[in-house]
Amino acid sequence: MAGSSMKDIKLRIRSVESTMQITKAMQLVATSKLRRAKERMENSKPYASVSSEALQAAVARCADQNVPYVTARPVRRRLYIVIAGERGLAGGYNSNVFKAVAAHCGDTPYCALPLGRKAIEKYHRLGVELLSEEYGRVENLSVSRCYRIAGLVTDGYLQERFDEVWLVHTSFRSMMSQEVRTEQLLPVPVTEQKTAESPETVYEVDASEALERVMPDFLAGRLYSALCDSFVSEVSARRMAMDSATKNAGAMISDLTLRYNRARQGAITQEITEIVAGAEE
Repeated sequence: MAGSSMKDIKLRIRSVESTMQITKAMQLVATSKLRRAKERMENSKPYASVSSEALQAAVARCADQNVPYVTARPVRRRLYIVIAGERGLAGGYNSNVFKAVAAHCGDTPYCALPLGRKAIEKYHRLGVELLSEEYGRVENLSVSRCYRIAGLVTDGYLQERFDEVWLVHTSFRSMMSQEVRTEQLLPVPVTEQKTAESPETVYEVDASEALERVMPDFLAGRLYSALCDSFVSEVSARRMAMDSATKNAGAMISDLTLRYNRARQGAITQEITEIVAGAEE
């Protein structure tokens, strides 16, 4: 009985040790990716910031209230651009994004443009209409492909396939903190504080025409920045999850080792007792 118990404990120790090697390796991989991902995120921010300022300046100067990118219309359907991960084992990274979409949409019908394999799987399983299933990999999604996504979104919006466009992604705050953000892309929300323009700014065309021209560029830049931000958050969340899993595995091995030693000590004590009892007879 004791021998069987010791064998089971030893098998469990080996199994946990094998799992711990995997979680440790995944933690190291996430750590190695984190530096490059943070660098790419920082490099993407200036363009997104400048393009956002240019967009708000064009909106502020736009005299034509019938420009579709600015004019709100009755919301019959929304499009959610959902950025999630390519794989799991990242704590609550993916589930938090999906919860944010579910909380925001309410009873309003919507379709989705999922970026990341987990988002594709999620909304395909829910039976939500997908604008595209092409973008399963987000780690190396290029700027040129973001332009293609922006064209897909603007075409659908102008054709009135949906009346609002929302972006849901995870914003990196620190290694310990990532925040899910839900922001409206179309129609362009007008901020109360107008963007100050340089006195040297010259518009070669009407502001409404400029707005129509820069919108795909703005969306592409915003999407690329959000993708970089989300990937850093994913890698950071996975690193923390794997670090926690490795520590838990170590604690479990210590506990199992203690139980194994106790079982072994009990087996030895029982053998000695049996030998002494046999000698006395």
